[in-house]
Amino acid sequence: MNRPGPLLLFVTILLILGIVSAQFRHNTYQVPFLPGEQQTVWQIEAKLKFFAEDGPVQAILTLPPEQSNFRFLSENTASSGYGIKIDDISSNDKTQQRLARWSKRTASGAQTLYYKLEISTDAERRVEAIPPEIPGKPVWDEPYLTAAADLLAIAYPKSADSLTLAETLTQLLHNKPLDQNAALLLSKYSAPELLARLLANAQVAARHVKALALEDGRRRQSLTDMLEVWQDDTWHLLDPISGPTAKSEQLLLWQTDSPFLLEVSGGSRSRVSFSVISQTRPALELSAQEVNPETAPVFSLYSLPIEEQSMFKLIMLLPVGALVVVFMRTMIGIKTSGTFMPVLIAMSFLQTKLVPGLISFLLVISVGLMIRTYLSLLNLLLVARIAALVIVVIGIISLVSVVSYRLGLIGGLTITFFPMIILAWTIERMAIIWEEEGPREVFIQGGGSLFVATLAYLLMDQALTRHLAFNFPEIHLCILALIVLIGRYTGYRLSELYRFADMK
Repeated sequence: MNRPGPLLLFVTILLILGIVSAQFRHNTYQVPFLPGEQQTVWQIEAKLKFFAEDGPVQAILTLPPEQSNFRFLSENTASSGYGIKIDDISSNDKTQQRLARWSKRTASGAQTLYYKLEISTDAERRVEAIPPEIPGKPVWDEPYLTAAADLLAIAYPKSADSLTLAETLTQLLHNKPLDQNAALLLSKYSAPELLARLLANAQVAARHVKALALEDGRRRQSLTDMLEVWQDDTWHLLDPISGPTAKSEQLLLWQTDSPFLLEVSGGSRSRVSFSVISQTRPALELSAQEVNPETAPVFSLYSLPIEEQSMFKLIMLLPVGALVVVFMRTMIGIKTSGTFMPVLIAMSFLQTKLVPGLISFLLVISVGLMIRTYLSLLNLLLVARIAALVIVVIGIISLVSVVSYRLGLIGGLTITFFPMIILAWTIERMAIIWEEEGPREVFIQGGGSLFVATLAYLLMDQALTRHLAFNFPEIHLCILALIVLIGRYTGYRLSELYRFADMK
């Protein structure tokens, strides 16, 4: 007696492997579960302008570091005649601030350089923040030292942690009427710089940063001064005027650790401006764009050449068709001509579409059966008879294609997608059934094959099915698990229950 335990364990393992692998692919490589998902892509352009002094020129632009909530897709530069290099530097708190370096042996007059960056929003992306070192107390001159101490003495009792201390100081610096100490300090320091110095004086890790507001259609935009405060193992972004920034996903941190945004040697009157536009692109396209041999998944069909990818888009639908055949034959009890003939017919329907495919299939089978009847009178051996049928099928398909083209029926040309050897075997099998069991059985099995093939085609032709089958190959483990479960079913088929209708 077979126990169900090992079977259920095997099926459970297949299901878990398939689901977990698909979820991993979705989370790690951003492959969407649904077809047609769209994702916002921000295109950012930094425009550098300066006047060269008729000699060697070097321009250095600070670039945004990798950060949470954003995925960097591509970056490029436009700088005619300039050499370009993008590198990284490490600051004291070990975070990465990237730099773009342009260089040219001789330049004179007005110069314009471009840096372009594409990023997409990704709420699940997290970049690990490295804890900063405890800041040293800054040096203050009098009377600023006393004013800073007085402000901290007011704010500190009203706070509970580093973040609330920063919020309290922000309020003190913008109260109406303005406190005398705050007014004195703001006369020398900008609000972000002053907040960073005050927090450093209280042994709170904070830094003055510059961020780019992501607003569609903005031109000639400059960076916004912001403040970041370290708390709970992460950086918290604050507006030095209004306090905590709730919509930080609309701000791209651009300058965090570098002491300068743009530095030009061999030139003067340098400036940089930013333009931002947003686009909506298919999420699947963005995921495929990021695949390369080093970061691609272990099993990624996108790593194959384009021609092979097109072939596998059809091959990966075969398990779906096989599941339909197994269910219809085992659970419903529909008879078909050949075990998996409906799957092959359904695959052909994917190329020909359903109605032209049905018409072409019935036409070839009908003409083929008539010719097969004549061949049976010749008493040919099986191999010779099948070979003759193959030639006949090729002739029928050729004739139908030519006639369809002459009549302007382009759909008739798709008949060539039917597998000719399989058609020949189908004709032979139906002819034998006709001779042994009569035409009724031929219509039952032929009709069953077309019915199952149609159901398989309708399922395989769904956009969701095509998407999951190709982009999540591990889903086939789940299909295998279902086929194994159905394969152990030994009860009555649905088509057999009519025999017991009188026992109500």
